[in-house]
Amino acid sequence: MSEYLSVARRMWHLLEPLHATLYFAPEARQVAADLGHDVSSRWPSYFAWRTAPLGAAGPELVAATYYTFSPRMIARYLPRIWTVADPAKVLDARLLAMDRALTALTDGRLSAAQLAEAARLARQAAENAGPAARPLAAANRDLPWPDAPHLVLWQAATVLREHRGDGHLAALLTCGLDPCEALVSFAAIGAAPAADFAGRGWSAQEWSDARHRLAARGWIAPDGTATERARKERDAIERTTDRLAAGPWRALGHSRAERLAHLLHPVVGAVFEAGYLPRHSTLGIGAVKVGYP
Repeated sequence: MSEYLSVARRMWHLLEPLHATLYFAPEARQVAADLGHDVSSRWPSYFAWRTAPLGAAGPELVAATYYTFSPRMIARYLPRIWTVADPAKVLDARLLAMDRALTALTDGRLSAAQLAEAARLARQAAENAGPAARPLAAANRDLPWPDAPHLVLWQAATVLREHRGDGHLAALLTCGLDPCEALVSFAAIGAAPAADFAGRGWSAQEWSDARHRLAARGWIAPDGTATERARKERDAIERTTDRLAAGPWRALGHSRAERLAHLLHPVVGAVFEAGYLPRHSTLGIGAVKVGYP
């Protein structure tokens, strides 16, 4: 792995938890409830928060950009979520949610100067995240930058997270994995339990059919575990994802990326100490391994 591929993966491990705070922080749940979303399930607000930069997108566009969710599951929420709050209101609300969540998380962790420096470095990286063929990253790049440094930091993390995720989907397609197969192969290598993907909406029959297709390709052994071929192919997908995600960090440079990583550690530590993130992420970016520290 080249230097910047390694940097890309390391920075993802730091930025993904920061971005994902939106989907789990109690402050975000309260803001979603205030908007009128049913918060007994995380999915209505998840689809609203993550989709809003695309505008009032319908189920076909969301299924295309999210990839590993069943289209049937997406259609249960879209476009209905826009009758609860339109995208402009959702975008304002998610900044409010992150203002509250990150204010609590960063209190005493970084000085104002350190937070401003982290925001500046992260924004520089995000502004070098090429948007070509990356719709979710491009949609977030189109948004105006907030004024507050902690919100700049979060928005930059979001752009970079979606940039990596969009590239990951290209890697999955290149390897010939359809949406359900991507999840089945991910579970087969032991990176996350199959039960963690129940929320993606695939039926037991669809999951079984995907396993049979992968078995026919030599990816799944008779006992249901991944073959050596599958493990090598999944490793290749991750390397391709790293390569496609390296551009922003190459532009930022090694020393500045290291400085950003140093500044992020206390914030990410606070996210984990808060205890509301799942051990395995199954959100948003296909079957990418989160590997939370």
